[in-house]
Amino acid sequence: MTRKRGSTEVFRITGARQGLADDVRGRQRRYVISMLVRTLAVILTVALWNVERPVAIVTLALGVLLPYVAVVIANAGRENAPSMPSAYVSAPVLPMIAPAPGPGATEAGAGATDREQPST
Repeated sequence: MTRKRGSTEVFRITGARQGLADDVRGRQRRYVISMLVRTLAVILTVALWNVERPVAIVTLALGVLLPYVAVVIANAGRENAPSMPSAYVSAPVLPMIAPAPGPGATEAGAGATDREQPST
């Protein structure tokens, strides 16, 4: 979308998506953070197995499930572009034109209702 202001052209980028390099960098960062959490969960599982078994089972489940979740999040599509504000003004709705009078109607009020007659 562009607007002309004087002789210069002004480009509107409020609806632009995030750059591809920034998007990839964000995905990599989320994946690395989730794998660090998984590594910590596996280490805690080993350390707590004979000490606190219920906590160790929870960390084991976290260590098993987190890689799948991390891959799904990392492979999620790019963000959708935010919707642009509408630059168009809708036209007012005009009333319908009354149908042409039939063969047996009079000229003065040929089947028109009170709604369709113009007010004076």
